[in-house]
Amino acid sequence: MTDTNDQNTYKVTWKGWLSLIFICVSFSGLLAMDKLANTPWRALDFSVLVGKFGTIAGSKNIFQGAGGIGAREGFLFTLTLIPTVMLALGFIQVCESLGALRAAEKLFRPFLRPFLNVPGVAGLAFVSSFTSSDVGAVMTKELVDNKMMTDDERTIFVSYQYAGSAVVTNTFGTGAPLLPISVLPVGVIIALIFVCKVFGAMLVRCYISYYRKKNPLVEGGDHAGQ
Repeated sequence: MTDTNDQNTYKVTWKGWLSLIFICVSFSGLLAMDKLANTPWRALDFSVLVGKFGTIAGSKNIFQGAGGIGAREGFLFTLTLIPTVMLALGFIQVCESLGALRAAEKLFRPFLRPFLNVPGVAGLAFVSSFTSSDVGAVMTKELVDNKMMTDDERTIFVSYQYAGSAVVTNTFGTGAPLLPISVLPVGVIIALIFVCKVFGAMLVRCYISYYRKKNPLVEGGDHAGQ
């Protein structure tokens, strides 16, 4: 990652902000809502672009079969993840070249650094984890590999992602049978899960801070990004 002086002198252009808005909205799942079903904007949603690999009308699974378990179904399921990960990486690379990561760093730093103590450049992974745990994991790995996130920051960020992963997708997908009998609106349910996710990550942050004070010579605490 560039040094502090380069970060301070770098100016985010309109292309960076526009690409950040595009990828955030695309990964957020907002364009896939039923209210936008008959609008052209739905075609920009990430889940719509990925499609329903191996399914008919998004319901009956003809690729994996029904009721099967074991290694065969596990290998077949991994094939359904390839289009998602490949398309997400393509999105990330294009938007990164336009300056989306720099824009995300400036936009999300006021929230991510004070609450989770992770760099603002993790903003894209933060947004994408609302709808896809796989995409969020890939983005986080890219940040660590590029020295934009330390081991401690990764631990905190992963603790946020892992609890209630893909909260929007799983709430409407796995939790769909419970929504009709829920006493709370869906928006409130998602908000509560999000608050719990942040609270859990903050607990992990406090533990790591305590551990570093007790073991100051252990590697992993140096900040790679701001």
